[in-house]
Amino acid sequence: MNIVVISILAFLVAIGILVAVHEWGHYIVARMCGVKVLRYSIGFGKPLWLRRSGPDQTEYCISALPLGGYVKLLDEREGNVAPEEVHRSFTHQSVAKRIAILVAGPAANFLFAIVAYWVMFVIGVPGAQPIVGEVTSDSIAAQGGLRSGDKILQVGEREVATWEGAILYLLDEVLAESVIPLRVENEAQQQRLVELNVTDRLTELTEPGQLFTVLGLQPWRPVIPAVVSAVTPDSPADAAGVNRGDVVVAAEGEAIAGWTEWVMWVRERPGQLVNFTVERDGKKFELSAVIGEAEESGETVGRIGMSTEPPEGLADRFRAEQRYGVFESVSASIERTWSMSVLTVKMIGRMVIGDVSVKNISGPINIAEYAGYSAQIGFTPFLSFLAIVSISLGILNLFPIPVLDGGQVVYQLAEAVKGAPLSERAQIIGQQIGIAFLVLVMSFAFYNDLSRFF
Repeated sequence: MNIVVISILAFLVAIGILVAVHEWGHYIVARMCGVKVLRYSIGFGKPLWLRRSGPDQTEYCISALPLGGYVKLLDEREGNVAPEEVHRSFTHQSVAKRIAILVAGPAANFLFAIVAYWVMFVIGVPGAQPIVGEVTSDSIAAQGGLRSGDKILQVGEREVATWEGAILYLLDEVLAESVIPLRVENEAQQQRLVELNVTDRLTELTEPGQLFTVLGLQPWRPVIPAVVSAVTPDSPADAAGVNRGDVVVAAEGEAIAGWTEWVMWVRERPGQLVNFTVERDGKKFELSAVIGEAEESGETVGRIGMSTEPPEGLADRFRAEQRYGVFESVSASIERTWSMSVLTVKMIGRMVIGDVSVKNISGPINIAEYAGYSAQIGFTPFLSFLAIVSISLGILNLFPIPVLDGGQVVYQLAEAVKGAPLSERAQIIGQQIGIAFLVLVMSFAFYNDLSRFF
């Protein structure tokens, strides 16, 4: 299936699940508080599917525009309410109940993340041990004493088992803008403490995808020999005479150290006529091919039509898996949700004051791309993606912006202090300011998406 189609479908599934969870929070707490629910909708606009159910004949529907959803409650501000049902309207509830209903949506998103992480930890989260590969000379990592082959055991005071955990804690420490202490273990299993001085490098380190580049290190990757295991029929490699079992040893006179290097070399030369050398039965042969072209994330890359199979067991000792028992996974999932939430809030706070680049704001295009990528890898990566986006959605909706749940909570608190609801004019002005702010944020998000795409 085309990657664009997969990304769109994965995006729609992800948004549908997360919106359903968020609105379910509002829905279930509203019912617990005795408020009449008129409609529970996934999406906006014209309903594509609608069903009425329950004693209140609540409408459950899936609507045409899938980017959101809503729960419509009985509310005197939106129309006449029968006298016998006034006590069931949202506006006639206590401030505490109204706040509970509003906060329930974001709370459901955090709960979903906890459940998602719990499932992941129970079935096992595959990953790579945090072993350092190439270290750039005179970089932050090199100056701190980090060396190729070192395994990171702790970031600050927190133990790590995989690169995923190491990156999470590294980013958290980076936001402190000081020295990051790492406990590492070399290949001889000797432990030592190294320190990465990241003072005054916050903006660079938090640029999307730049953490390792700025630190001057790369995760260890096994060197896969450039041995051809299969040749695609009618491909450039097939036309050039490449056979199964050939070893690519050079390209345009430059030595090729492994399969990854060969793939990158080909990717950078779409449509070009190239010469390369293969070794076959102890003899070397010079071959030529016009590299094919393919579109990948809006970029034209080279394809030659050959593949390899890594030697069995090559990377087994570098694999890691986070797996806990059913009960142990509860605390682990809560801790992971908390860590991700705190990191997200810190990043947003630093973006507001200009310390962290707004390039970290992602829009629907980038989210769809990640959704498609994670869905192709497997169930666990897609579940991890859902958990991260759910946390972000929960935090975003708690912002004190009038069109969001957090803004509505502010209205309720103001009413509690004032002793009466805010004037309709004040609420309208607040809504306008909120909409303007969201339009600004979405503009940044779309700009970032298009910049990455093109």
